[in-house]
Amino acid sequence: MRPWRERPEDRRSYHHGNLKEALIEAARRFIAERGVGGFTLVDAARLVGVTPAALYRHFRGREALLEEVAGRGFKDLADRLARSLGGRGTPLERFTRMGEAYLAFAEEEPGYYAAIFDVRAADPNPDRPNPFDLLVEALRATFPEGFGGVDPRFVALEVWALSHGIATLSASGQLPKSGPDKYELLRAGVLALVHGAGARVPGASSN
Repeated sequence: MRPWRERPEDRRSYHHGNLKEALIEAARRFIAERGVGGFTLVDAARLVGVTPAALYRHFRGREALLEEVAGRGFKDLADRLARSLGGRGTPLERFTRMGEAYLAFAEEEPGYYAAIFDVRAADPNPDRPNPFDLLVEALRATFPEGFGGVDPRFVALEVWALSHGIATLSASGQLPKSGPDKYELLRAGVLALVHGAGARVPGASSN
């Protein structure tokens, strides 16, 4: 874990009238370095240079602050996945890039990433497709013929579990140092899952 370092702009944020944004940024940084349970409202208030009571002008409590961080992370992730889906290349290439974008988000935004999965937060915009819906949409576009009767949502969930597992192992330093990197592992895993799903027959024996 990296040592915590307060930055000069942290305390200036409130004096510029951006207390809410400063608190969200403080929470995001605390989560990235200490985990969701690694800070209190007093910690966040101290970082931005206000009393804990001042926080309640924007958030009803710590959980509300965490939900805001998770909601913003959720939006950021969904936007990244949507851009990958709308990029150039074949449907399969775009689908695979979504997985790569997922891994990049987990690495670049560890605070948001942890908050998304540790905090139960609703998407602030219910009309926006969530990451899982985008994954299902991309999978259906890539393989319009389907998977031999297997629900594409089930396959999408497997791909999501693969991506999340690789991201988690990478963040904890548990991936082998030699051999393929996380992006190569993801690409190979995605191909194995989607092509394997196409060969399934509902009710068939696993032997």
